[in-house]
Amino acid sequence: MKSFITRTISAIFFAAIMLGGLLWSPLAFCGVFGFIIVVMMYEYLHITLGKKLCLGQWLSIISGLLLFTGVFSVRYFSLNPGVLMAVALPVSLILITLLWKKENYTLYPYLLSSIVYIALPFTLLNLLAFDYAGRFNGVIVLALFIILWASDVGAYIFGMLFGQKNGHKLFPSISPKKSWEGYIGSLFVSAVVGFYLSKFDLLPFRFAPSIILAVIINVFATLGDLVESQLKRQFDVKDSGKIMPGHGGLLDRFDGALIAFPVAIAYIYIFGLI
Repeated sequence: MKSFITRTISAIFFAAIMLGGLLWSPLAFCGVFGFIIVVMMYEYLHITLGKKLCLGQWLSIISGLLLFTGVFSVRYFSLNPGVLMAVALPVSLILITLLWKKENYTLYPYLLSSIVYIALPFTLLNLLAFDYAGRFNGVIVLALFIILWASDVGAYIFGMLFGQKNGHKLFPSISPKKSWEGYIGSLFVSAVVGFYLSKFDLLPFRFAPSIILAVIINVFATLGDLVESQLKRQFDVKDSGKIMPGHGGLLDRFDGALIAFPVAIAYIYIFGLI
């Protein structure tokens, strides 16, 4: 019971911060998601490269933050896209710092993958949060997170009801607790939530594209969760961090979004939904 209360309070506090970042102001959006990117990159590099971060690891985090704030500035302040070239400096310095590392070939993939795996997906959220005139509207981004969270809740409820005892394992070698019953339940819940988000105009799309978007997020969020589970299993880590009591780290909370959101945003733009 104590654990449940801790998890609930932590989730409410976390949700309040997310809502503030998405609905309050552009600068709040920049601050909240910039912080999330920094923490997730720190957790990822902590898992893969050890507790003590070297200069190259800090430069990776700075690169990821510059990428996010650069795209934010281009969209919100209408700055020249050339400002994004600022990211090239810390990335170049990463390569230079590896000259003094004996095992630089083992560091290099993780230093760069932290930028692509974590910073880039959340940087793309700027494309939904701002229109071409620089007007801020975080509602669409919020809708993506609602679908993501609904998927998690659906998987948990249906997994507990139908997948615990006689269920069929989804991917037992990576995540023994996940079941097909839980996944099918999460897919159903996601589709229903996508429908109602369209109905109440939180998603400015027609019903069919909204449901397809929800299914895309569900499928790739599940894969994203498995990717992070495999990463933690490879490095023998239970949680990515302790920043959220009862939940673990931010990487544990957003692992699905890191894979699902880039695909969802690509779908939105390819089919001209906005």
